[in-house]
Amino acid sequence: MERQAAIKRIEELRELLNQYNYEYYVLDRPSVPDSEYDRLMQELIALEEQYPDLKTKDSPSQRVGGQALDAFQKVEHRTPMLSLANAFNEGDLRDFDRRVRQEVGDDVAYVCELKIDGLAVSVRYEDGYFVQGATRGDGVTGEDITENLKTIRSLPLRLNEPVTLEARGEAYMPKASFERLNEQRRQRGEELFANPRNAAAGSLRQLDPKIAASRHLDLFVYGLANAEELGIASHSAALDYLQQLGFKTNPERRRCANMDEVMQFVNEWQEKRPQLPYEIDGIVIKVDSFAQQEQLGATAKSPRWAIAYKFPAEEVVTKLIDIELNVGRTGVVTPTAILEPVRVAGTTVQRATLHNEDFIREKDIRIGDSVIIKKAGDIIPEVVNVVPDRRTGEEVPFVMPTHCPECASELVRIEGEVALRCINPKCPAQIREGLIHFVSRQAMNIEGLGEKVISQLFREGLIHDVADIYRLTKDQLIDLERMGEKSATNLLHAIEASKQNSLERLLFGLGIRHVGAKAAKVLAEHFETMDRLQNATKEELMAIHEIGEKMADSIVTYFAKPEVKELLNELRAYGVNMEYKGPKTPKPGDVHSYFAGKTVVLTGKLESLSRNEAKEKIEQLGGKVTGSVSKNTDLVIAGADAGSKLAKAQQLHIEIWDETRFLEEIEQSK
Repeated sequence: MERQAAIKRIEELRELLNQYNYEYYVLDRPSVPDSEYDRLMQELIALEEQYPDLKTKDSPSQRVGGQALDAFQKVEHRTPMLSLANAFNEGDLRDFDRRVRQEVGDDVAYVCELKIDGLAVSVRYEDGYFVQGATRGDGVTGEDITENLKTIRSLPLRLNEPVTLEARGEAYMPKASFERLNEQRRQRGEELFANPRNAAAGSLRQLDPKIAASRHLDLFVYGLANAEELGIASHSAALDYLQQLGFKTNPERRRCANMDEVMQFVNEWQEKRPQLPYEIDGIVIKVDSFAQQEQLGATAKSPRWAIAYKFPAEEVVTKLIDIELNVGRTGVVTPTAILEPVRVAGTTVQRATLHNEDFIREKDIRIGDSVIIKKAGDIIPEVVNVVPDRRTGEEVPFVMPTHCPECASELVRIEGEVALRCINPKCPAQIREGLIHFVSRQAMNIEGLGEKVISQLFREGLIHDVADIYRLTKDQLIDLERMGEKSATNLLHAIEASKQNSLERLLFGLGIRHVGAKAAKVLAEHFETMDRLQNATKEELMAIHEIGEKMADSIVTYFAKPEVKELLNELRAYGVNMEYKGPKTPKPGDVHSYFAGKTVVLTGKLESLSRNEAKEKIEQLGGKVTGSVSKNTDLVIAGADAGSKLAKAQQLHIEIWDETRFLEEIEQSK
C-alpha cells in the first residue's frame, strides 16, 4: 500500500479499533464479533510494521505487550496516595458521620462506591495521552508499571479531550480470568494464586508486559487527583467527567443525602456481593464536596473525609489437623493451625493463627477439632472457636513445648508477656527471620532478595548474618534453584545499591527490639551517624520526645553487645552507609525565615516546582504544610488555576502569595 493510502487506512483502523475496544471492555456491549476485531488488529499491525514511523504510543496495537524490563523504576506521586481508615459496623459509620458533620455542618452528602479487591494504581495523562502508570507503593513512592497498564484494554491510551490529569483507580482480575489462570497453572503443575487480588498484583509486577497482557486484567477508575485544577467541585462530578473522557468507572455507585441512605447501600451490596463478576471486600464512603474534603483534611495516613466499610468476615467450619510452631525474629514462638483446605472470602485457607498458648487454653482448642475460622478484615485467617458438639473423643489436647522447636533451647515467658520466647541469640529460626526482615521493603529494600531466596542462602550456609549478604558472589547465586545469570546480576546490583540507603533503613533493618520504622527515622535524624547513636546514653535517648524508657533501654542494651559492634564494623568495611541522608526537620529557633513556625497551604499548579518540592523547601525553612485552609493557616501560596482553597483564604483574610513571591522568599532565605 502506498504511504498516503496507508496513513489514511491506519487512522481509520485506529478509530474503529478504539470504538470496538470501548464498546467491548467499558460498555460491555460489543457491536462486532471477535473475529472482525482480530482481523482489523492484524491489518493495523501489518501496516505499522510496513511504516514503523507511523506507529504511535496510543495505537491500539501497543496493548499486546512491549519489551521486557530489567527492573521497575521508582515513581514519586505528585499527590500522596493515602490509605483509608476502616469501619467494621454501623456504629463506626455513624461515628464517622458525626465527626464529619461536627466539622462541616449538617449539609453534607456522601458518595458510596464498591471497594474493589485489587491493586491501587495511579495513571497520568498529558494533553489527553497516557504517559505513566504507577503502583501505590508506600503512598509516596510507587513503581512505574506503564507498559503493563497499557495491556488493560479498558484503560484509554488517548482521552476524548486533550486534558492533563492524574487519575486513581483499582486494577483487578475478574473472577473468570482468575479461574482460567489458575486452571492453566494447575495443568502446568505450578503453584496456584490464592486469590484474584494476589493474581492481579503479581501480574502487574511482571517485568515482561506480555505476561501481564495474557492475564486479562481490568481497571475501574475511582478518583481524580487534580480535580481542583480542572474546576470540578465534587467527587460525583469528577466520576462523571472521568466517564465522559473514556475511563471505565464503576456504575454501582450512589450519592447519598445522609447516613441512613449509606447504610441502605451497604446492606444492599452485602447481599448482592456474590453476584458480581469481580471480588469486593466492602464499600467506600466519601464526602462528595471537594470544598468540604479540604476543610476536613487528612491525618498522616488517611483522609478524614473518607472511610472504608469492611464487610463482616465470612465464617466457615473445617478440621484442625495439626498445630505447627513458628519462631519469629524476636524469638516469640507462635502456634499456627494446620487445617483441611477450605474456601473463605474468596481464597483457599490451609493455615490460621492461634496467637499464643493462653488463646489455645481459653478456647480449649484440640488437634482433630472442628473449628470455625474467619478472615480478620478479610485478610488474616484466624480460628474463632471450636465446635464441641462434633467431638468424637479422639481429639488431642495441645501442650506448648518447654524447649524451642528450632534450637532446643529452653523457652521463657517474660514477665508481663503472654508469649513464650526463645532467648538463644544463635537460634537459626531467629537468624533466618532477621535476615528476611533486614532485606524487606521498609528496611534495606533489596529487590529480588525475598523470603525464598534468603531461606535458600541460609540453608546452603552462604549467609549467617546480614553482613554475609554483602559477601555474596555471582558464582554462589547462579547455583541456587531458579536463579539464572541475569537474575544473579540484577540481585548483586540491588545489594550494591542498598549500601547507599539512609541510616534509618539500616537501623530498622537491624531489628532492634521496640524500634520500628518511625522510631528509626527519629533516631537517625537526631543523631545523624551510627557512631553517635552507638555511644548515646539512656538519658540522651530519653531526652528525645518520641523515645520512651523501654525503647531507650533496648537501644543501649543492643549496642553494648560485642557481636553487634563487630557486625557494624563489618558492614562499614563493605561500604554500607552509616549516615542520615534525609531532610532535617528544623528545630524552633534554628531557622530564621518567614516560614519558621508558620502553617502553609499550597493550592493550584506551580510552574517551577512540583507540589512535593515546594513542600520540602517550606519544611526545610521551618514551616508546616497542611492540606486544608482553616483559621489556623498563616499563609496560602496560590499557583495557576487555584480553586476553593484560594476562595476560602480570601474569605478568612489569610495572607496569599503567588509563585513569584514564594520563590523570592526562598531565595532570600538562602
